[in-house]
Amino acid sequence: MIKISLRFTGMMAALLLVLSGCHKDLDRFPPNDVTGSTLYGTTQGYTQVLAKVYGSMALTGNSGPSGAGDLAGIDEGTSDFLRLYWKAQELSTDEAVVAWNDPGIQDFHNMNWSSSNPMLTGLYNRCFYIITLSNEFIRESADDKLASRGITGSNADAIKAMRAEARFVRAFQYWVLMDLYANPGFVKEDDAIGAGGRPTQIQRAELFKFIESELKALETVLPAARSNPYGRADRAAAWALLARMYLNAGVYTGTPNWAEAMNYSKRVIDAGYSLLGNYQHLLLADNNLNNPEAIWTLNYDGLKTKNWGGTTFLVNGSVGGDMDQTVSGLSKWGGLRTTRNLPLLFPDFTGAQDKRAQFFQQNLEIDNVSNFKDGFAVIKFRNRTRTGGFGNDPERTFSDIDFPVFRLAEMHLIYMEAAARSNSNVATAVGYANLLRQRAYGSTSGNINSAQLTPDYVLDERARELYWEGHRRTDLVRYGRFTDATYLWPWKGGVKNGTGVDAFRRIYPIPSTEVGSNPNIKQNPNY
Repeated sequence: MIKISLRFTGMMAALLLVLSGCHKDLDRFPPNDVTGSTLYGTTQGYTQVLAKVYGSMALTGNSGPSGAGDLAGIDEGTSDFLRLYWKAQELSTDEAVVAWNDPGIQDFHNMNWSSSNPMLTGLYNRCFYIITLSNEFIRESADDKLASRGITGSNADAIKAMRAEARFVRAFQYWVLMDLYANPGFVKEDDAIGAGGRPTQIQRAELFKFIESELKALETVLPAARSNPYGRADRAAAWALLARMYLNAGVYTGTPNWAEAMNYSKRVIDAGYSLLGNYQHLLLADNNLNNPEAIWTLNYDGLKTKNWGGTTFLVNGSVGGDMDQTVSGLSKWGGLRTTRNLPLLFPDFTGAQDKRAQFFQQNLEIDNVSNFKDGFAVIKFRNRTRTGGFGNDPERTFSDIDFPVFRLAEMHLIYMEAAARSNSNVATAVGYANLLRQRAYGSTSGNINSAQLTPDYVLDERARELYWEGHRRTDLVRYGRFTDATYLWPWKGGVKNGTGVDAFRRIYPIPSTEVGSNPNIKQNPNY
């Protein structure tokens, strides 16, 4: 169940982290007694509400790290958007296993989840909570609303620009629902709300059209690429989401669209971004600084955005056993590792050749999923700075690492795959591929040629470049290897050597609570 509240507390100071021109500077927040009627009366008030829209993807409530959660029916510590999304996208694949036995968590790698899985329910509800906040902002920033409040001129223009950002956040959340659940509930800002208004259900192909139309409309409304403050969406973020959608258009609509995947990924590539020189600096505590690769990020601060999810979960969860926790800079939760399939994609496990290989070597084979020492640990997320210091939290519990929802390397990979599949613009694609390889190898020794640029090569290169960044399930579905027995990994389907599972598991079930409470919603097939 979604619990909607627009009450603002001092924690809004943390939410404003994403709206500040300086990533770590927080000096504005609404007082606790602000009401909705006065909040929407000024540009500052609208800014504060937009902060809640963005902040609901990086926090779980109005009091960090817990105590005033947004969602009912799920432990607040696990109700974080990124934590839940990451589990659905990574634990269900060859890239990750987990030692813990929280209710429902082992269902992911065992591929036996049901419509009552609490984490899939939590993710669905979190997405709709964010959509509801976005709809509220979009509705309250319409022209007639601004006029009725006497907001005109440059103030009205600033709010209209923020309205475009809220539309983008809504489009992104609907993309998540489309990708994972296929046919979710659907509600816009002008639809009925409250007890009498229940979301209707939208089919995947129709939802694709809606998101596509929103993003194309935002191309000329959002700020120009690289002109909005760090952590806020601009046109490049809209192009990046379109590129990702077109890459998967065959899954979503039944009709591939490689040409548009290349078109929109190239728009981002040509927008002035560049690869960060050192791959191992991408996911450090100071990755908000001098990072020309970041397109759109979820922002975290170890003091101001305390949350048991986000990158705090990714750092703490991946440290345990015999590991020195100071390598990553936070605590030992001893849960997350990878199967052998991922490290075996690299020429060696140490990163001596391909520096993207960031592993702590334990037992390569996994005899016991619950034993942290079975499976290589991943040290890609480290709450250390480029100069070796620790993050902001003196207790070394909460992370400062910002999570890249979109970064330039993904756009290279989208262009590469679309070129390989359509056999067009191959020379350009190879050039993009070799930029990634040269960063990874520190030389041209890892470069490829046109004959090597195949779809299978790109799938493996996506794993090497993007592992643990929330892409793998979507990639394996697109390649027809997520459920099929043609591609196996340890403990796929709950079997030590891996097994194929039914094809209907390529999408997740609509939560039983949603189906049971809303007669408009029909369950996905076979659940």
